[in-house]
Amino acid sequence: MAKDGSTAATDGTATGSGDIARSLELLWGTGDRPSRGPKPGLTLDRIVTAAVAVADAEGLAAVSMRRLSTELGTGTMSLYRYVPGKAELLDLMLDRVLGEPLPSGTDPADAPAPPADWRASIDAMARTYLDNLRRHPWLLKINQARTVLGPSALRGLELSLTALRSMGLRDPELISVIITVNSFVEGLARTRADAAEAVRETGLSDQEFWDNQRPYLERAMLSGAYPMMASLSEDTFSSDFDHFEFGLRRLIAGFEALVEERTTERATDGTADGTAERTAERTAARK
Repeated sequence: MAKDGSTAATDGTATGSGDIARSLELLWGTGDRPSRGPKPGLTLDRIVTAAVAVADAEGLAAVSMRRLSTELGTGTMSLYRYVPGKAELLDLMLDRVLGEPLPSGTDPADAPAPPADWRASIDAMARTYLDNLRRHPWLLKINQARTVLGPSALRGLELSLTALRSMGLRDPELISVIITVNSFVEGLARTRADAAEAVRETGLSDQEFWDNQRPYLERAMLSGAYPMMASLSEDTFSSDFDHFEFGLRRLIAGFEALVEERTTERATDGTADGTAERTAERTAARK
């Protein structure tokens, strides 16, 4: 059981599964350096950088305190002077990679102004997140349901909300826009990552995999049992079709419809309020 009373994983596969108080101290800069005994040149920043590099190259399972001590040329116990374990280290790794696409600095006020059009902001958010997941595919393997919020996570949320404020939606709806876009991106990224992992694990390319199934699928189509599938065009499953572009455009179109609906509602409410006020004024004047 975790120290907060939950039963979250404690093996570094879920954020917020370690000593939350210690993670927060490290994230917000109040526990960076041990009071005694550090190896010269060893810093928390170097440890997190090395952990991210190992995860990028070999996956999250390869990250361990023993492995990092080898990478950094130090004793394993020296690392524990900086970070309690892998669970807390994961909190730091996540905040590090979430901050990579963001402008430097900790003050959101110092960041460049977001695109004037919220549509462009959503487009940029989606592409930036997809690129981040490509560079760090291990992000798709961790449970972020209870993320310990560090400076980068909060800065990213602040910038996103600022960029979307012109939509004129309620606050919960703005959060839902971000969740919807991120979920869409994660779904496509996970499909691509799973396909690449399948190739590595089986040694079969995608072409070889489907070539093995072709005779069986052709017989199934000729059986008449799957008329809809049999009627599909030859390019239905072509890799040339950009599902990311298609889905993103449809998402933005859906948000446009909602924004237009909200704008119409406000205009209607304003007209109704104005009419009621004028009626009241005329009634008072006649008295």
